[in-house]
Amino acid sequence: MKTSIAIAALEQWYSSQCNGDWEHQFGLKIETLDNPGWSVTIDLVETELEDKPFPELRDNYEDEDDWMRCRRTATAFEGVSGPHRLADILQVFFEWAGISIGGEA
Repeated sequence: MKTSIAIAALEQWYSSQCNGDWEHQFGLKIETLDNPGWSVTIDLVETELEDKPFPELRDNYEDEDDWMRCRRTATAFEGVSGPHRLADILQVFFEWAGISIGGEA
């Protein structure tokens, strides 16, 4: 998945959650990690995904650069990864959410 496609899909998902209330209390964060890598947190409260289960996913977790972990907490989807896997985190989220991206998912 190209990063630009992933960002466009994330924009679409976010805007579809905005209802005049949700965006004042919830949202999403994309941050960097110091090891280095990415951290993505997407609030699920008051979304269609709020009660959807998600089994933790660990991919290549022992690798220094090419690792990824995605999980769900009580209120959010969380993904962390090495520096080149941001789009992969988003793809896992979209697949779990049932969102088709450019013919994928």
